[in-house]
Amino acid sequence: MRLHQLKTAEPSWVREYEGMLEALKQAGGDPSAITSGKFATLVVSANKVLAKSELPGIHFEAEELPTGIHARIFVEPGTKITKPVHLCFGMLAEEGVQEIIACYEIGDDAQVAFFAHCTFPNAQELKHLMEATIRVGKNAKMSYTESHYHGPYGGIEVRPHAKVFVGEGGKFMNNFNLIHGRVGSLEIDYEVDVGKEGVAELVARVYGTGTDRISVKEFIRLNGERAKGLTKTRVAVREQAMSEVFTTIEGNAPYARGHMDCTEIVRDRAIAKNMPLVIVRDDRAQVTHEAAIGTVNRKELETLMARGLGEDEAVDIIIRGMLQWV
Repeated sequence: MRLHQLKTAEPSWVREYEGMLEALKQAGGDPSAITSGKFATLVVSANKVLAKSELPGIHFEAEELPTGIHARIFVEPGTKITKPVHLCFGMLAEEGVQEIIACYEIGDDAQVAFFAHCTFPNAQELKHLMEATIRVGKNAKMSYTESHYHGPYGGIEVRPHAKVFVGEGGKFMNNFNLIHGRVGSLEIDYEVDVGKEGVAELVARVYGTGTDRISVKEFIRLNGERAKGLTKTRVAVREQAMSEVFTTIEGNAPYARGHMDCTEIVRDRAIAKNMPLVIVRDDRAQVTHEAAIGTVNRKELETLMARGLGEDEAVDIIIRGMLQWV
């Protein structure tokens, strides 16, 4: 359904569409980007495609399934999409399942940036499952910024899984953000294969409280000569929350370069774990890692408290500052 068709759509669909736009604000999105018609967009609520709008060079195919959608997003070779593509996935219901099976095909020499907002403002017993296959062509560039809002209840299970293939000279950048509202149960699982002179960068920022459970699994295989890979993870857990970060980079080709960077903040009775794994199969490759788990900086905390903030508020400001600047 294209945006202009909403005027003649069933009233219930219009109400759902308007509800999704309102929820989009809570996920940090701008509803005008969806409604203006100036951007390529796709809006999905549960298993309904509420709106889609294409621009020259980018195409959406979406099939509605019983509990989600099967989507194919294709960018034609050589196409430079200068404006960000806006995707909105979510559910307004308190319970249910949303499955997103997605295939992204970025043609050779193409360039595109996706802003994906996943919003579940009322989730109390809900699952959001994403299985994505992403292919970035030769000398193509794709960035994917994914921002989540899960509401205040923590009754949600989210599993974004993806297999990514980066062609020769291609570049893939992924930025996952879940720093507002409760996390619930989160399991990120990304596998990336990088070809000759390709680049992959994975960034994850997550803030867990209450009884939230966080698992981040990222695996980059540098298979081509001079391939590069970076994982950068920032996780904060408070109260009884738990986090586990598993990062692996393989240096499988001459002059491949990889680096893993993980920082986790722990407060109260929370638990954080970090397990980096380095595998090198070519003596000309190099993979490095750095990891730090600890509490907030005491001097920063005392400075904020001296300005009249309570300890909990000061800790929250420090954590959000760490998560913001990655």
